[in-house]
Amino acid sequence: MNLFASLPLLPALREAIDAAGYTEPTAVQAETLPAILAGRDVIAQAPTGSGKTAAFGLGLLQRLDVGGVRTQALVLCPTRELADQVAREVRRLAMAIPNVKLLLLTGGVPLGPQLASLTHAPHIVVGTPGRVADLLRRQALSAADIATLVLDEADRMLDMGFEEILEEIIGQLPRERQTLLFSATWPESVRQIARAALRSPLEVSVEGAVSQPEIAQWFHEVDTRDKPAALAALLQRHQPASTVVFCNTRDDADTLCDALQIKGFATAALHGKLEQRERDEVLIRFANGSLNVLVASDVAARGLDVKALACVVNYELPGDPDVYVHRIGRTARAGNTGLALSLVAAREMPRALRLGEHLGMPLPWAKIPPADGDAAPIPRAEMRTLRIEGGRSDKLRPGDLLGALTGEAGLAAQHIGKIDILATRAFVAVHREQADRALKALQAGKIKGRRFRVRKL
Repeated sequence: MNLFASLPLLPALREAIDAAGYTEPTAVQAETLPAILAGRDVIAQAPTGSGKTAAFGLGLLQRLDVGGVRTQALVLCPTRELADQVAREVRRLAMAIPNVKLLLLTGGVPLGPQLASLTHAPHIVVGTPGRVADLLRRQALSAADIATLVLDEADRMLDMGFEEILEEIIGQLPRERQTLLFSATWPESVRQIARAALRSPLEVSVEGAVSQPEIAQWFHEVDTRDKPAALAALLQRHQPASTVVFCNTRDDADTLCDALQIKGFATAALHGKLEQRERDEVLIRFANGSLNVLVASDVAARGLDVKALACVVNYELPGDPDVYVHRIGRTARAGNTGLALSLVAAREMPRALRLGEHLGMPLPWAKIPPADGDAAPIPRAEMRTLRIEGGRSDKLRPGDLLGALTGEAGLAAQHIGKIDILATRAFVAVHREQADRALKALQAGKIKGRRFRVRKL
């Protein structure tokens, strides 16, 4: 199979694939889609960014009976961010299928609106295990007609302690169903849940990005107290357009973020202490180019929707080599090159030795460049974000913001970047040199005939 055209897909799904510009399936899509479309259970070991969401999204949409007002597919994800990303991708694939109802059910947001939405059963549920289990217990969500179960990033769900909850959810589903399990790693815990949940599955393994030459990996020995200055010097040397720095603790993430902001970097921290509203804002600003350094924990960074991440930094080496592989696999996607930098204190050397054995290669070590602020400029974010206090509930659409900025504000279309419309807020990225002009124009003028509060982030 070389082309999507050879697959027995519904015309509406072919239309969505064409609109997305897909022509050649990724490795995981080529190996799993024929079995998925045939209704077979599948277990696939594939790295982040391999195209697995489209693989299972096309499969569950192919089987969907839109005329049946019942929940027919359940996708479980480890975090809110990943669930949101999956929901967006499935909605995009369903663009040409009328009246598909997809509901996002995650924790960290009020339960009331979700209960209200469940009064009319959605066709598809994408959610996190804790919230889905809660709604099943309340009998607000029915599992009786679920024909497709997807366990996305199963290893992370198990790492986060969801094993018992997953068993509880799976125990309520019909025995006659299709189950699709995707995991970046293949530990015994994943094997156990696969044996319990899947029936004679097709097993697929797609090689991760670590063995590919697109990622330049460098390890730097540095004292723990010197890591903030060392990281700043490395970012000045390499000048990456976008960087995710992985920290093992929330306190490290906050401390490092403060240190980089003092030096002039456009950065923010992303971890579990943030409210959902704050998390959404940070992710939007990073994805639209208004932040060029994101300091994150592993769990918080799940589901990041950044198409061309230039650099990944291990501020501290993870204890598990598979976590290292998963982290750096976020860069060098879709044919792009990538950079992976690791700061290693003396106490982390045993981890480095284990990692080298795991990778089957000697680790490439390099010296830290001098911490000289004049050696290279601080990498600047290309964009700034304007936040509008209005969203889908106000019937705002991306075209309304684009029209206001290119109309009365007089901005050229090329100076306007990504536009995100949420329920009660909207965000638009504007080239940093044009941000003040755009802000004044939106504050003084109207959008869709109405005035909204606007601020620059």
